[in-house]
Parts: sequence; structure tokens; C-alpha cells
Amino acid sequence: MSRPIELASDLAADGAAVWQHAGSMPGVNQELMPLVRMTYPAGAESLEGIDVPLGETLFSSVLLLGGVLPFDVHFLRLLSVESGRGFDEHSSSLMHSDWLHTRTLESLPGGGCRVRDAVDFMPRLPFLKPLLVPVVRAVFRWRHRRLRKKFGALR
Repeated sequence: MSRPIELASDLAADGAAVWQHAGSMPGVNQELMPLVRMTYPAGAESLEGIDVPLGETLFSSVLLLGGVLPFDVHFLRLLSVESGRGFDEHSSSLMHSDWLHTRTLESLPGGGCRVRDAVDFMPRLPFLKPLLVPVVRAVFRWRHRRLRKKFGALR
């Protein structure tokens, strides 16, 4: 698999504030809505203050189109989490045999932080990948627009 989708945004907020958002399911949903909403169990709202079982499924999340119509189930599995710096996710879903998502946060000189997302995936029906890459890219562009709106953009 290659990395067909890579995005970065320079935000006018410090990494700690962005991490509070990015390391939480309410923050993920704030980025995704109104396109998609992910369900999560009580107690899994944030990566802070919990012992994340690395390499194991943390929980199953129903993906809801428009926040209401179920279209997939995502089995969230984190390979690494560095508080305030990012995570490496290697999950699967009913649609995808592999979903790789790396999000990193880095401080910028003079203030602010850069958020980078790198995403790759393999659909269970591989011939669908060329059709899904533009959809996934559009969803992550939407997420970055929402981040810039929430935190302000540098440059």
C-alpha cells in the first residue's frame, strides 16, 4: 500500500489545545460532521488518562452517514499514542481490510502547530480503491477545513 492521501494544516493554536481536540472522539466527530459521525462507548471519549491497549481493538464504532445512516463498522486499533504529539492507527472495518491513519502534531516556531494526516487503506474489494481514494481525500480535506475554522489558520 502507498500513502495516497497526505494533508497538513498550520493552526493558530498550541499543540496542547489541538491535542485535546484531536485525541478525543467528540473532537473527531466535530471534524467529521455533518458528513459522518462515529459512535464510541462511554469511557472512550478521550485518549488522555486511559491505558490504551496498543495493537488491540480499542472499540468498535458504527459510522453514520450524515450522523444517522449506518454504513460501516470501524474496529479502532492504535499502534502508538504519544500524548500531545499524535498517534498511529491500524484499524479495519467491514469495508476495509486495512485502514492506516497517522496523525502528528508539531509545534511551529513563533507559535501554533502543524497537524499532519497520512491515510492509506485497502478496501475488502480492492478494485474499489480508485473510486474510494477521492472520497477519503475529500473527507480529510473537510476535516482540515474544520480544524482551520476551529483553531484559525496560519499563513
